[in-house]
Amino acid sequence: MHELPATKWQLHRDGDVIETPRGRLWPVRLPDGTPAMLKMSTHAEEPNGHLLLDWWDGDGAARALGHEGDALLMERAVPGDSLRAMSIEGRDMEATAVLCAVLEKLHRPRADPPDGLLPLHEWFRELLAPTVTLSPLLEQCRSLAEGLLADQREQRPLHGDLHHDNVLAFGARGWLAIDPKRLQGDRAFDYTTLFTNPDLCGPGIHVAVREDLFERRVHQVSTLGGLDRTRLLRWIAASAGLSAVWFLGDGDPAQVDLAVARMALERL
Repeated sequence: MHELPATKWQLHRDGDVIETPRGRLWPVRLPDGTPAMLKMSTHAEEPNGHLLLDWWDGDGAARALGHEGDALLMERAVPGDSLRAMSIEGRDMEATAVLCAVLEKLHRPRADPPDGLLPLHEWFRELLAPTVTLSPLLEQCRSLAEGLLADQREQRPLHGDLHHDNVLAFGARGWLAIDPKRLQGDRAFDYTTLFTNPDLCGPGIHVAVREDLFERRVHQVSTLGGLDRTRLLRWIAASAGLSAVWFLGDGDPAQVDLAVARMALERL
């Protein structure tokens, strides 16, 4: 059992610790009894997520209640429906609509974006200058990424990893995003991660790789997001190619990303 870390907030433990690939989460209560979640990051990039949570100030995203070093205190989601389960159980259009609605809120014009956001061309560096040998399919993804990054439109702060496990139900506050990656760039990119999910959320999920569902998602997202279909397909292929390179660089298979990239390229 992991002990609750000592922080300046005088928290009380309120459940079992949750292990994630990038840290640990403790359900806690504030001194006045308010439920919250304490996140302790083990990945160098994760603590910077508070930059956008602070800026969004609860509009489309979970509220950051405080941060200290590697610790982030934020409001806590409530038990209930999940977008992952919704998609797996045949309600994918409903889940996709939720994701698009959250992105619409996150992308609203706001003054004074925070400093320290990462430009998209930096995020794509491992696809643009890969350390692994690229297949012909991934070479196409790299070429598309170069063109898109040179011609970015509607640039703004981006979540960077908006998918089914990063949008949670917060009761009366509705569906809200967590775990932003503090990016800056073309808003169309923010719609791409959902296309490889929920398959990448856990083992044995085969939703995003379905041809019929991919086609339906492209139509739905381009409509709800106000995005040009061809441009969206290009960003999907580039994004899936980047994710594939990350997996391959770690010595892991990248079947989901490669399948999604192929479906996008076939429609261009």
